[in-house]
Amino acid sequence: MTQAAQSSPQSPQRGILMSDAALRHVLALRDKQGKDLCLRVGVRQGGCSGMSYMMDFEDPSNIRETDEVFDYDGFKVVCDPKSMLYLYGLTLDYSDALIGGGFQFTNPNASQTCGCGKSFS
Repeated sequence: MTQAAQSSPQSPQRGILMSDAALRHVLALRDKQGKDLCLRVGVRQGGCSGMSYMMDFEDPSNIRETDEVFDYDGFKVVCDPKSMLYLYGLTLDYSDALIGGGFQFTNPNASQTCGCGKSFS
């Protein structure tokens, strides 16, 4: 396991990668919900650059047969096939820095990103 200060992505062969820091933060957020939820990651039209990232918890019973499911030691990250076209190889990281902190998306498919890093084209 990596140390807390490191944010190396887990399992590089996966379509959506999560750093240890991102996984810890997502699990802490999920635990506050008090339910066994999975994380749905996707894209939607909008944002300064044309497409924006979306993440939300949902009940695992909502996972569709066509969804891509990535398992991180029992925690499921889910993505619909259309979003996966834009997100394959995405690395999701998290920083608790006062300036520039929060979730960071590193997307090898993005030709252009906005200044906030939350949308791309």
